[in-house]
Amino acid sequence: MNLLTLNDVVVGYAKGKPLLPPVSLTFSSGEVVGVLGPNGAGKSTLLKTVLGLLPPLSGQLSLPLKRRPRLGYVPQGARPDFAYPLSVLQVTLMGRAAQLGLVKRPSAADAAIALSQLEGVGLAHVAQAPFRSLSGGQQQRVLVARALTAEPELLVLDEPTSEMDPAAEHALLSLVSQRVAARGIAVVFVTHEISAAAAFADRVVLLDSRQKYVEAGPATSLVCSEVMSRLYGRPVEVRREADRTLVWLSGTVPSEGGAR
Repeated sequence: MNLLTLNDVVVGYAKGKPLLPPVSLTFSSGEVVGVLGPNGAGKSTLLKTVLGLLPPLSGQLSLPLKRRPRLGYVPQGARPDFAYPLSVLQVTLMGRAAQLGLVKRPSAADAAIALSQLEGVGLAHVAQAPFRSLSGGQQQRVLVARALTAEPELLVLDEPTSEMDPAAEHALLSLVSQRVAARGIAVVFVTHEISAAAAFADRVVLLDSRQKYVEAGPATSLVCSEVMSRLYGRPVEVRREADRTLVWLSGTVPSEGGAR
């Protein structure tokens, strides 16, 4: 099911100053879309436009459901620094805000949904612990659980694994991929890890505002040496071996992408 379509949408912050060429994309249930590009390429700007946080300079956002899809969002660098020690469960329950409104308090059913999502990310056992006591990788998993607690139709992740080591990154994206398969959620995630896009994305969107370049298509076609080298302006080697993807800069040691 199509949830959201961009028809020749131009993104940017100032009218008359487009950041990228017109973008045409469709986000569908059960599909994972990876967004790749160098620093400053316009990736977060595109996500904010998709989320409705930034109006398009031109073009049209089409809503086949006649409404915006329910959203779950993990912003870039979204590490809460609370003045008082909220528990892991309390932070996760924040994902129910859209359903609760301004005055309604979370119910036992809301808490059960939050606990279920914490269990899904392997952190139900620390539900009552202070959020600030967790490691950076654990905190990021809690924020993904918070986004999933909104019961989203479209899950948007802006560099969700930027502070994780490769093993933790693979575990988190595997978890998200399982949720997609189980619930038919659409996912769009920004990453700097080419191997992550190769391993988990069905389609990729490639952006570079400096080159005024946008391209979208199947990950199997676009995540290749020629296209990645053009996108990043450096000689990137991509090799697929069975269920692995190896990515490296020419002259360096290959790094292994996660199995899909």
